Amino acid sequence: MTMTDKRKAEEGALAPWFEAGRAEAPAASEDWLARMERMALDEMPAPRPAAAPETPAAQVRRGGWLRETLGALGGWPAMAGLVAACATGIWFGAADPSGLTDLLDAASGDTITALEPASGFDYAMLGL
Repeated sequence: MTMTDKRKAEEGALAPWFEAGRAEAPAASEDWLARMERMALDEMPAPRPAAAPETPAAQVRRGGWLRETLGALGGWPAMAGLVAACATGIWFGAADPSGLTDLLDAASGDTITALEPASGFDYAMLGL
């Protein structure tokens, strides 16, 4: 089954009207195409003059490897996110998880409902 056969099967009884509409597709007039081309050319920026060749002193890399690495990672906002994620990871590694075990013990062994924030309210409304 080709793609055209699938389309005809999906169109069902309306297929003849869709085919007639596709056969009589309106073509754009030459005047309209010329106006659209003119408007597109008007919106294009003017070409810039060619830049003068750089001198050997200007060809020296500016900033070094740290600036290039920072730019590749996404700049200072990305670095702030990486620092925050690193600090959170260190905190999770160093913090005592006793508060979490108390929360799980209070749920009488059902760990899934202890971690779901709305479960206590739902059970209270159901009278369980």
